[in-house]
Amino acid sequence: MNTDPIAENSATNTAYQSLSFSTSPWLVLASVLACAICFALSWLAIRRSGYSRGIIGLELLRCGAVLLGAILLNQPEWIQDFRSTQKPTFAILVDRSPSMQTQDVVIDKKATSRQSASEAISKPESWSELSKIANVVISDFPPQGVVDGTDLSSPLGSVLDNASNVMGVLVVSDGDWNAGAPPVSVTSRYRTLGTPIFAMPVGSPTRLPDLELLSIDTPTFGIVKKGVRIPFTIESSLPRDVVSTIVINTSDGERLTKEVRVRAMSRTSDAVVWTPKTEGDFTINVEIPEHSEETITSNNAASSPISIRQEKLKVLVIDSLPRWEYRYLRNALSRDPGVDVSCLLLHPDLDRVGGGSKDYIKEFPATLEELSKYDVVFLGDVGIDKGQLTQEQCQMIRGLVEFQASGLVFMPGSQGSQHSLVETPLEPLMPVVLDPTNPDGIGTRNAMRMELTEAGRKSLLTKLADTAEDNVDVWMNLPGFQWHAAIARAKAGVEVLAVHETATGEQGRMALLATKTFGAGKVLFMGTDGVWRWRKGVEDKYHYRFWSQVVRWMAYQRNMAKGESMRFYFSPDTPSIGQTLTLRANVMQTSGEPLTQGDVTARIESPSGKSQSIKLASGGSESWGSFEGRYETTEPGTHKVTLLCKQTAESLETSFFVQGVSRERIGQAARPKVLDELARLTGGKSLSLQEPNQWMDAIRMAPQPPSTIRRIPLWSHPWLVALMVALMTAFWIGRKAIGLI
Repeated sequence: MNTDPIAENSATNTAYQSLSFSTSPWLVLASVLACAICFALSWLAIRRSGYSRGIIGLELLRCGAVLLGAILLNQPEWIQDFRSTQKPTFAILVDRSPSMQTQDVVIDKKATSRQSASEAISKPESWSELSKIANVVISDFPPQGVVDGTDLSSPLGSVLDNASNVMGVLVVSDGDWNAGAPPVSVTSRYRTLGTPIFAMPVGSPTRLPDLELLSIDTPTFGIVKKGVRIPFTIESSLPRDVVSTIVINTSDGERLTKEVRVRAMSRTSDAVVWTPKTEGDFTINVEIPEHSEETITSNNAASSPISIRQEKLKVLVIDSLPRWEYRYLRNALSRDPGVDVSCLLLHPDLDRVGGGSKDYIKEFPATLEELSKYDVVFLGDVGIDKGQLTQEQCQMIRGLVEFQASGLVFMPGSQGSQHSLVETPLEPLMPVVLDPTNPDGIGTRNAMRMELTEAGRKSLLTKLADTAEDNVDVWMNLPGFQWHAAIARAKAGVEVLAVHETATGEQGRMALLATKTFGAGKVLFMGTDGVWRWRKGVEDKYHYRFWSQVVRWMAYQRNMAKGESMRFYFSPDTPSIGQTLTLRANVMQTSGEPLTQGDVTARIESPSGKSQSIKLASGGSESWGSFEGRYETTEPGTHKVTLLCKQTAESLETSFFVQGVSRERIGQAARPKVLDELARLTGGKSLSLQEPNQWMDAIRMAPQPPSTIRRIPLWSHPWLVALMVALMTAFWIGRKAIGLI
């Protein structure tokens, strides 16, 4: 008996040979009659010639050709039957993945782990009876070093690849496959060879009662004295709802708590807001208190890193008239200590750019280097009319969003100037389609309101209160607006956050607040100019909070990591295991110009120490120094990134955190149906772990491995065809030689 991994087995075979015909009685009768007639005519010809040697030889050739033709007409085949002289192989595959640590197997009224319950099967003495008729090979899977993932198809396939004369295979597992090809993909090979798969499911098909903290989606970085939203997800397999007090501890000693109602047999998502007081690198630890009914407590906590910075975001606000929305937006951003605002007022009645205070600029940024400094651009009631934006400037704004990951906010006004932007490179960036028949928008005497959509209730942008219920109440009671843009519909792929309470467009309720991504950046559309009215009675409470969240949300990705001449960012910004990250870098030359062609490499070191270098490809001369690559996440934890540029000799070090739940999770329900299907499709049988007496009886019923049969069709064999041609040729030449026609 062998307990090593299955190795190559070259069995000794004995060949049994025989001749077979594929014919019918009528064909045999016709062949016999043809041969008899030929022999009779040949005998008459020999007698008539006086037993001439030439005629005798000639008739022998004729009879040989007819006899050979009659035999070949009945399709003879030479059969070689190769039978093994060694005992067949019976393979036993035992699952040793982490999910086998789940303690849900009851033996003698005591719960034990799946792995402990299957230990007896791994012992050679358990198969002493079977070893008398077969070579028993016991092998564990997955291979050593693989700690996350169960692949059932690979070990099943390797049995047929590495061993010959296989009598059958026994799979001892919980059936919880989560890697590789589907197990049923190998059943066709087993059916073809007549090799059955026996299944022995281990574990309970019902999940253990448990509360599990699946994930905490901490952002990559936050801002000092600005709220950081920390979402988390809890999965419950308890039979009833429970109220749990979630505890959040930060590495600087701060402690937060939140009471959450966790729904029974489902997932519950919530979030807590933490306001960091100092800058630095922190670790957020989220814990679920142990519940009296749960059986697994090792999955009740998780941690995630976050970097807190003292950030200064640069914002450019462009408008034509100093309307109330513009004035209050400018004032709110000017008072924000984390924002450096620049204003450009393209007043149609002034000879030069308006303004007067220090936050006004005299002209639109003339170069890509100057414009690329801005994290967010607000476009008010401006278009491509005389004295406003040009086609080239619109192209620059588009490139800023597409390649530099900046944000763009559309804020149309009653002048209707933004309707002219549909003829510019900015048209693909607009989240909505404006109604061309009503460029001035829609005004009313009575105040109108926006209603949050399902996406809007979950979005960070529209969060004006700490809880979801309070947030809905705030939006319902916000002061209304008396003007809004005429919007035909939202474009495909756009996330609509708020709609008009009554007005409709081509596709239902009119979208007034919508977002989309374009290239590496984000775009937001605000269809009303009445947000400044939110200050009524509460001053800056909601107005300032809303625009502050907009600016930081749109600039978040762009500021993940930056140096003197390089920026690095990725999406999605909170990656999980198995996701493919899009890596982007913006590289500037020492002169300040974007690097159009170069060798930019991201070296990523995973938590296990594995290092991988990814070459980022340039987007071309029109990509503003943008380089892009792909990276597939396979491990949870912190990944260190070193960004290198050969041309500028610059480097940038940063990191990103991969959040995720291991594919091999202890406490999950077993999947016996997976193993039952393998047995059913291959002619095997499902065996019970608690009934060892039935194991041998079921396995003995398995058919012996079929012998290897080789069929050689003689009726089409080239040598026999050549012999037929040779006989007929010799017969024809012989007739000419003795003077016959």
